Amino acid sequence: MRVLFPALGLLAWLCCLTLGPVEGGKVLVVPVDGSHWLSMKILVKELSERGHEILALVPETSLLIHGSESFKTEVYPVPFTKAELDGNFNELNDGVFLKPPKVTDLFINLQRLVNFTTVQVTACESLLNNQPLMGRLREGGFDVLLTDPFLPCGSVLAHIFNIPAVYFLGGLPCEMDLKANQVPSPRSYIPVAFSGNTDIMTFPQRVKNMLMFFLESYMCRIIYAHFDDLARKYIGDDMTYSKLLSNGAIWLLRYDFTFEWPRPLLPNMVFIGGINCGKKSPLPADLQEFVDGSGDDGFIVFTLGSMVSNMPMEKAKQFVDAFRQIPQRVVWRYTGDLPKDLPKNVRLMKWLPQNDLLAHPKVRAFITHGGSHGIYEGICHAVPMLMFPLFGDQGDNVHRMVARGVAVKLGIYDVTTESLLAGLNAIIHDKSYKENIVRLSEIHLDRPVPPLDLAVFWTEFVIRHKGAKHLRVAAHDLNWIQYHSLDVIGILILIIITFLWMTLKGCLFCTRKCWGRGTPKKKKE
Repeated sequence: MRVLFPALGLLAWLCCLTLGPVEGGKVLVVPVDGSHWLSMKILVKELSERGHEILALVPETSLLIHGSESFKTEVYPVPFTKAELDGNFNELNDGVFLKPPKVTDLFINLQRLVNFTTVQVTACESLLNNQPLMGRLREGGFDVLLTDPFLPCGSVLAHIFNIPAVYFLGGLPCEMDLKANQVPSPRSYIPVAFSGNTDIMTFPQRVKNMLMFFLESYMCRIIYAHFDDLARKYIGDDMTYSKLLSNGAIWLLRYDFTFEWPRPLLPNMVFIGGINCGKKSPLPADLQEFVDGSGDDGFIVFTLGSMVSNMPMEKAKQFVDAFRQIPQRVVWRYTGDLPKDLPKNVRLMKWLPQNDLLAHPKVRAFITHGGSHGIYEGICHAVPMLMFPLFGDQGDNVHRMVARGVAVKLGIYDVTTESLLAGLNAIIHDKSYKENIVRLSEIHLDRPVPPLDLAVFWTEFVIRHKGAKHLRVAAHDLNWIQYHSLDVIGILILIIITFLWMTLKGCLFCTRKCWGRGTPKKKKE
């Protein structure tokens, strides 16, 4: 009987998650273009299928955000063309194939990120200044706003319309998401991004971690300066982007502790890592035939993400020469120029069904750039990875996977045919990589509720209860001195010092009195 009641409780919880809402809510969606949209779209479609009315705000110039039969879209004009947007994205990975990384690249990449987000902020201003559209949205009666806080527009709209916001994200530069939500982050065991540390650090590594933290704090002010300007312009002079983010009702985090280092989190933060690999679809017939015919050697999936589909000819030739020497077949997302003598074991595709291919039983390895979507699909389906980080957070993502023994890292700028072959042979023939990724996959999949159902539940929770203020920690209402109890510590120190001083004065007084009584007076002659 002891086992029965917890089991019934879990069953009831699962049933509640699978039940549709009594009444569909109205959801305003403010997405971020590029790969960020690919996983958010899964949640948006699921909410639509469960009876909610969805309206997605889409810039007229976008890369991957398009209309859908599942939900409504509202297209708004932006002050840039498709060519300018493509150039803005391409600048982020400029030169990664041809030159080794340098220390100065940190500041170059910082400037490129600021340039990219500045362009996106102009698009947001175009939306906020569109009075007819803003008027229609204000009268729309939305119950919740779903957005990716990588860009500020969704948070600004949620504040202007006074509706609760659900954040859907994989993390923000400088851990702004964690800082804004007042999440404790002790640097003694939480590594700073790009420090090369894990959660277990020696003393020199902790020194490095702290120095990197100070550098990161300086860079944060540069990255988010124009976000702060936007918040002050449309909300008020005392508003910052961090303060604006702190009003988020629920944070849906696209990771879990199979990827992230163990750390504290708060009650309004929910893990939905792996949301992009929950549903599998049949492969196209010709592709199915190609991978089924790979025999016992199996096949390899090769893609560098949704934004990179080509590379310089000389670099591509190195990959082709390596693929020619292996028995596995290769499915490669590639749109660039290639040598004419492409081997028969290689199949090129402009776009490939990555999750469905990684779910195939004959897949042996995954060559990837280290984006979070690909990493989780690799974890879900237990496929060891050969990783080529290109830009952004990918280097840090790859570091996590290498530290867990499920991947080999190579540099795309200095890869050779020989090093590529060595890396592939390691992850395919060294059993430890497969054993480690299987163990990681089993841990990831051992959960009571699938990530998509969890994301839907908490979004509907916010709709039903008009927010989640009971999960907001009181730390948001404290200043820095109060948060660290410096005022309390100061008072206690003052009391201790006062007590010690009074005790000392009392002892000195008693000593003088006793000494005075004990000293014999001199006789007069």
